[in-house]
Amino acid sequence: MKKLKKVILYLLSFLLLSAVVMILFINIDPAFGGNPTAEQKEFYQHSNNYVDGKFINEDPAELVINSSDNSSTNDDSASEAKDRNPAGPIPVSAIDWNKIKSENDSLTWFGHSAFLLSIDNKKLLIDPMLSPIASPVSFVGVKRYKYNEDIMPHLIDKMPPIDAVFITHDHYDHLDYQSVVKLNSKASHFFVPLGVSAHLVRWGIPKEKITELNWWEETEYKGLTVALTPARHFSGRDPFNIDTTLWGGWAILGNKTRLYTSGDTGYGTHFKGIGKEYGPFDITLIEGAQYDQSWPDIHMVPEQSIQANLDVNGKTMMLMHWGAFTLANHGWNEPIERALKEAKKRGINIIAPEIGETVLLDSDLHIPSTSWWDF
Repeated sequence: MKKLKKVILYLLSFLLLSAVVMILFINIDPAFGGNPTAEQKEFYQHSNNYVDGKFINEDPAELVINSSDNSSTNDDSASEAKDRNPAGPIPVSAIDWNKIKSENDSLTWFGHSAFLLSIDNKKLLIDPMLSPIASPVSFVGVKRYKYNEDIMPHLIDKMPPIDAVFITHDHYDHLDYQSVVKLNSKASHFFVPLGVSAHLVRWGIPKEKITELNWWEETEYKGLTVALTPARHFSGRDPFNIDTTLWGGWAILGNKTRLYTSGDTGYGTHFKGIGKEYGPFDITLIEGAQYDQSWPDIHMVPEQSIQANLDVNGKTMMLMHWGAFTLANHGWNEPIERALKEAKKRGINIIAPEIGETVLLDSDLHIPSTSWWDF
């Protein structure tokens, strides 16, 4: 009995010490970000989507659901899906900086959910996760796929001055510490959901360069109408700050291009509300990958993404949240294949440019004739 008590005591001491070390590490390493101030929390109390110190979804969402009724990646989702990672380096396009710097409305995809946009000659970045690993530390985390042309190093240095950066939520595959630090001297302004400013402030972004918005709030910026739209997801950069910051999508409305990006989201009633309030959209960037039966409420399968585009009244759609990281148990290029199939069935115009390719938004946008991901 005495030996058992000693073992239990040693185990509890080890667990306590581990917890203390983890807390200290989180507080010391800036990559974990910051926490909303007491004043911010008090302000959030007036929001309908903030309850007991946490943000909540309009439609309830479960992170883990164990049910045989839920389908996701494959019929046999318990087994390892085939081709979860590319067989070799992904073909990417050489970046045409002259096209990007022109006055034409354009879109350039950097994989996953990272985009460089030009709307009304304003250069805009969405979720610029441009680092090689989606993690607060370099030695543990999900690594970016290999590309046949290494376009990521010095990418920010080569960009023109950025008018605004838009962040959808604070997960590591969307809000990247290294990228934000580099953008401090490059970007004029940052638009974030409620609470996310705490991360940016800790990383040295001046408060006056940050605008926080709640769902359905909008503002004018350099002639553009900018609005944070609802999403069905969650947030958090460590186990102690889950849902203490908000998540969402963005409607960015220019003179010639009306754009919507969904951010990470499960399917829900919010899409029809977005379409009614801000649609129609010339181009939609809609999440539709990293899905699994364990989290059906917070990510969409591609068929739901197509329906979401219909709900928001999108003219042309692009599937995102793929092409850079493996975060779920499905083939790395399965999402785009399923999306193309469903789009054809539903009569939806969808584009799928190469990573690094610049698409002019005032040109004829159409389904690609070649499948660059099939190699």
